[in-house]
Amino acid sequence: MSIIAWILIGLIAGAIAKALMPGRDPGGCLITMLIGIVGGLLGGWLGKVIFHVHSIDGFFHLSTWIAAIVGSIIVLILYRLIIGNRSRN
Repeated sequence: MSIIAWILIGLIAGAIAKALMPGRDPGGCLITMLIGIVGGLLGGWLGKVIFHVHSIDGFFHLSTWIAAIVGSIIVLILYRLIIGNRSRN
């Protein structure tokens, strides 16, 4: 799968990750989209490194979406830990 496909998946995965982890985040829709893109790319990379899958399976395969959503959740958690501490100080 190409990087463009991972970016498209990441946009949707970011919205899904935000729905799974609701809460107040410093940042709006643009930040959520960026988190999704980074998370989708992270999920694709982790799938290659950990599971030794060349490009996950494809755009419409469940494993691709799970990897992107998990990657987006990881990035969202890190974002909340880093940015959330700044806004409290």
